[in-house]
Amino acid sequence: MRADDDALTATRLLAERHLPGLVVLDEDGRPSTVLPASQVLRFIIPRYVQDDPALARVVDESYADRMCTALANRRVAELLPRERPPLPVVGEDDTALEIAAVMAQHHSPVVAVLAGRAEGGGRMLGVVTAGRLLERLLAL
Repeated sequence: MRADDDALTATRLLAERHLPGLVVLDEDGRPSTVLPASQVLRFIIPRYVQDDPALARVVDESYADRMCTALANRRVAELLPRERPPLPVVGEDDTALEIAAVMAQHHSPVVAVLAGRAEGGGRMLGVVTAGRLLERLLAL
């Protein structure tokens, strides 16, 4: 996903694949940040409900069903927080424990896996999600 991609398409991808977040690529195709699904929720939920969750009870379900219309004609970049923490990355040879440590350190539900990270490389090979890592650690 790139920062200039459609926000609704990104949200559908998160929902359809049950992903905790997406790695966002920069203009050169290198991973630059993570868009957590929780950040999408922060974008679509009205500020007054975020400030006082008890107010969610007075909003009717038909409004809740239409909340995602706020994503129409928006770009992924608009969903990203202003303060972007560094992208959590791991190398292709990193162990499950090393990956878990990076996720924990960055409080991130996903990490980018880069080829040749130790040699200063940066081609993205894929992503590891917290759910998949936990499956591996639990030997499921």
